[in-house]
Amino acid sequence: MPTDARGPGQDRHTDTGSDAGKSARARGDIPLAVLASSARGSSVGDADWPRDSREKCAVFGVWTRTEQAGGSNGHAPTAGMLTYLGLYAQQHRGQEAAGIAGSDGRVLRVHTGTGLVPDVLTESVVRDYDKFATHGAIGHTRYSTAGGSLACNAQPFLESYVGGQVAIAHNGNLVNADALRKDFERRGHLFHTTSDTECVIHLLASPEQQSSVDPVAATLRHLQGAFSLLLLFKDRIEAARDPWGWRPLVLGRIPGEHDAPGDAPGGAWVVASETVALDVVGATFVREVEPGEIVTLSHTIPGGIASRRFAPAAMPAAHCVFEHVYFAHPASKVFGQNVQVTRERLGERLAAESPVQADFVVPMPDSGRSAAVGYARASGIQLREAIVPNRYVGRTFIRPTQAQRQAAVRLKLNVVGDIVRGKRLIIVDDSIVRGTTTKAKIEQIRQAGASEIHLRISCPPIRHPCFFGVDFATRDQLIAAGKTVEQVRAFLGVDSLAYLSLEGLLSCMDRAPGQYCTACFSGDYRIDVEHPTTDEVVTPQQRIFEAR
Repeated sequence: MPTDARGPGQDRHTDTGSDAGKSARARGDIPLAVLASSARGSSVGDADWPRDSREKCAVFGVWTRTEQAGGSNGHAPTAGMLTYLGLYAQQHRGQEAAGIAGSDGRVLRVHTGTGLVPDVLTESVVRDYDKFATHGAIGHTRYSTAGGSLACNAQPFLESYVGGQVAIAHNGNLVNADALRKDFERRGHLFHTTSDTECVIHLLASPEQQSSVDPVAATLRHLQGAFSLLLLFKDRIEAARDPWGWRPLVLGRIPGEHDAPGDAPGGAWVVASETVALDVVGATFVREVEPGEIVTLSHTIPGGIASRRFAPAAMPAAHCVFEHVYFAHPASKVFGQNVQVTRERLGERLAAESPVQADFVVPMPDSGRSAAVGYARASGIQLREAIVPNRYVGRTFIRPTQAQRQAAVRLKLNVVGDIVRGKRLIIVDDSIVRGTTTKAKIEQIRQAGASEIHLRISCPPIRHPCFFGVDFATRDQLIAAGKTVEQVRAFLGVDSLAYLSLEGLLSCMDRAPGQYCTACFSGDYRIDVEHPTTDEVVTPQQRIFEAR
């Protein structure tokens, strides 16, 4: 059973909070934000669901591949700075908490806190980890799909067990976490968090897995659901992806200073949720981590990298199509396909399926912009930026009164009355979940004088809960689950409403339609989410992978 690893040399910090971080920035102590300004993507916090920045998580890991790395020689990549930049580039995937764990080859340390990346990973923290994490580091940005918005749930988690120390960062959602947790609690295990991720550590520490040839692989076989995992040990990083491939995970390499053609690669190996993180840290994309694969990064391995499987890749795969609709950064390639190009395709297909006469196509900032570009191009109707986001306003939290909620929306988005007054508008957005925020936005546009408002959504109606990392887990959160399109239109107060068809969405994807998870639209779940099990997911015949 794992124990709380708060010993000497382990800087566990779980209450860095946003207030402290903001105070530090006010004092001018964080010039790192300047260094990472290019890493900050466009704000993608404008799709309509709980607007307290509830997006997916992001993971980032770097292994320097030398025993004398980090700041020791002045030339090798520094794990602290690289992790900071890699997380900053993926800030759009989680704005609740952040953290870093590092290894000096002997012990692990972790620093976590609530708030944005620069709130938690201040300049002093990054400098410290540049000096300490001479071998490698992993990092995490979080939003809570499983477990509450609590400081104790900030990742990476660091624990000690019979095998030593391990730090873990997880993007996804384990559907059998409750079953695993109850099983462990009946056996006397203690949990420090409410996160599903902690179950992975308990599995790894259990005698059943520790007695196996490959404890990490044996652990992963018990997990059901979506997971892209980074496990940091003192001498290596283990990166793994679930057999279905729900969540993205990519591998890159930072060239060494003296690399030459034919040489063994130097520099550092990098693993991240999105390719935009590789771009920001100067890493070259190598490939995706394959579904069902474990990639080991370590200076003890020839070439610094090795691969094995814990399970065969599921056939067909279940790549989350909503990554392309909303979550991922426009500059990223997700599942081998550029997000910006894909979203423009969605808009073009939407224009073909649901044309309407209008004066302007207007994107709903910021996540609807790419699809609006495609819609305008295909329809021949002029694109106008008539809804302007306030870049200096943070998250639109759930307010205690309706008046305060509406004020928050008006503060975050401003409508240019001189453009919309008397005009017929096509408003393009990526999705509608609850509908309340979209309704408030539409009211703003109507009050500014628009004569007609036609709302076009670049994905199908979301009618079913997601159990794999998207935060709409109950039907009562979903306006489309209980209403027809006409009823939703009337609720929002628009002149017309049209969604992209599921067929149209899948036609814009590069892989075969069956390779994507569309459960939130179709209700077609690839695994049994109602009856999860604590048993191994793969068959006994597949355990041969353990012995390889």
